[in-house]
Amino acid sequence: MDFLLGILPSLSWGSMILVSMKMGGGPFNQTMGTTLGALILSIAQFIIVRPELTPTIILVGIISGLFWSVGQSNQFKSVPYLGVSKSMPISTGMQLVTTALFGVIVFKEWSTLQTILLGSLAIIFIIIGVVLTSIDGRKQEVNNPGDFKKGIITLTISSLGFLGYVVFARIFHVDGWVALFPQAIGMLIGSLFITLKHKPFNLYTVKNILPGLIWASGNLFLFMSQSRLGVATSFSLSQMGIIISIFGGIVFLGEKKTKRQLVYITVASILIISGGVFLGIAKA
Repeated sequence: MDFLLGILPSLSWGSMILVSMKMGGGPFNQTMGTTLGALILSIAQFIIVRPELTPTIILVGIISGLFWSVGQSNQFKSVPYLGVSKSMPISTGMQLVTTALFGVIVFKEWSTLQTILLGSLAIIFIIIGVVLTSIDGRKQEVNNPGDFKKGIITLTISSLGFLGYVVFARIFHVDGWVALFPQAIGMLIGSLFITLKHKPFNLYTVKNILPGLIWASGNLFLFMSQSRLGVATSFSLSQMGIIISIFGGIVFLGEKKTKRQLVYITVASILIISGGVFLGIAKA
């Protein structure tokens, strides 16, 4: 049962982007809809749990949520350039590397020879996996050579946003479980600022509330699994979601891949997940 709880975050996060693509709409509809879904679940959590909110928790949570809106909106924007099966592993890899390096530099996480070796090996695996994911098959036609560059730039901005979302709360020692509601307020403010001029409020935004509920559920499941399985195991299991994103994009969204690309993507998935597992062990 504990293992099942541990893989629920990956199931939620891996399927969220697929459901959002199926719901339709553009990146701004997806961003706003996902934000509203996350807000709804955070309100429910706040009413049930009744966490004690101090001015520091509220402010830090809101700023953290602002960072998330930058990360999530740009992740959605990258999909038209790269497709789900390519953008998600690159996004995951970038997030793992940036948060790991930040943890080492700022929080001095890798303090022993074992953690240094594991962490370094993890980063190497992830970087190789990201490179393999970005390689196109020889037979694939490139509609716009600039799309890959735009996608990478967009994902870089996205990863920096997600980095701020994760580490800002940690800098001020704010528990993510307690800060869920303030973070959702920050997400809403940021999403409104990013999307409002694009008039995002329509049926597609309403449909994309479901992916937001799915994403927020993954967050809740992660907090629950950490108390049952520990940070290392729960973090490692949460990285499995890229398998769902990659092969879900191919199977359910009809993204075309050559046999060569499928081999690269499979190897890349194994490397990125292995890197995530090693980082989880190094965090312990």
